[in-house]
Amino acid sequence: MIDKIAWLHVVDGRILSTRSRGKDVYYLPGGKREPGESDVETLVREIREELDVEIAVESITPAGTFEAQAHGHAAGTRVRMTCYTAEYRGTLEASSEIEEAAWLEYADRGRVSAVDKLIFDHLHDTGQLT
Repeated sequence: MIDKIAWLHVVDGRILSTRSRGKDVYYLPGGKREPGESDVETLVREIREELDVEIAVESITPAGTFEAQAHGHAAGTRVRMTCYTAEYRGTLEASSEIEEAAWLEYADRGRVSAVDKLIFDHLHDTGQLT
């Protein structure tokens, strides 16, 4: 099981997604926890590394956990994505490890990983993603 933390940042019916260098699909910003890190510490570190902004820790809110086949891994390798919403300070800017940051709509569902598709479905079903 791959354990990841993700930031759900939805604005005007679109969700912020990122595509890492050399990857063919978009992922929600976030990543794997380092040894001893809490979810909050992982979220803050990963978003700073990927998008050069500071998550407002006091605003972090749980948004659900989703599980699916891990993209690009052997069959049977699962990923569990624990998602949070949060406000941020700074200007969103893709870091050196991120090829592109994009605002995606539900119609872009085919461009994301399997676990992100589940998240897109949830956000669409609850009226957050257009």
